[in-house]
Amino acid sequence: MTSSRAGRGTLYVVATPIGNLEDLSPRARAVLAKTDVIAAEDTRHTRGLLSSISAESRLIAYHEHNEEQRVPELLARLAAGDSVSLVSDAGTPLISDPGWRLVRAAQDAGVAVVPVPGPSAAIAALCAAGLPTDRFAFEGFLPRRDGPRDARLGELKHERRTLVFYEAVHRIPATLAALVASFGGERRAALARELTKIHEQIIVGTLAQLQAQLDHEIPLLGEFVIIVAGDTSETAADVDEAQRVYALLAAEVEPNTALKLTAAITGLARNDLYRLLRT
Repeated sequence: MTSSRAGRGTLYVVATPIGNLEDLSPRARAVLAKTDVIAAEDTRHTRGLLSSISAESRLIAYHEHNEEQRVPELLARLAAGDSVSLVSDAGTPLISDPGWRLVRAAQDAGVAVVPVPGPSAAIAALCAAGLPTDRFAFEGFLPRRDGPRDARLGELKHERRTLVFYEAVHRIPATLAALVASFGGERRAALARELTKIHEQIIVGTLAQLQAQLDHEIPLLGEFVIIVAGDTSETAADVDEAQRVYALLAAEVEPNTALKLTAAITGLARNDLYRLLRT
């Protein structure tokens, strides 16, 4: 499977199932079966997927620890006319996974980049969370250390869009506790675990309610997505107005002056504005 663009191959970005193998699209099956090489985050995992669709293994490991080495290797194959499929362990590549550097390098080299869309844990969880979906912010994984994590949540406290997080199972209790501390226990949220698998759960409620259900109604097993409602308080509206005012002033005067004037106009504390306007 090659491309006719100046003799170069094509880079396919192929979404794979997040649990249920039946979610692999016919198009993804065809691309994976015919592509010359498959760049996979975990070759053992992807070998099992290929075996399930009776496709030959033409795998090369591509992950965060060897990305710098692999990009020129894959570009050379693309330049020679080979087609390359990029896959992650599960779901849509590049979403909290490596790969954007390869995509950019391919584009810069004049190689066609073709998305083959499909499953995504973030979108699947969002669709079933019962929270606003017209505007949302995907945050991926929060920092692992308490200080940086809490600082990031402080920046997001007044975000008005629905927030989507990924989290490792062993950090779920600490992360929910941090969300309650930063956002308040009454903020509406959803926990989604083992999406598309036999033990799939999507639990909705307040952050405090979800925290109370851990280890009981919500087993600490599997992969988790956390969906949190945006801030609808008057403070969030004040932040929006402050950001609007600052943007107008910053276009005319230097940043410190714009910050000082924004504080005077909106009545918000200068230190709070500085933290909020960094987001």
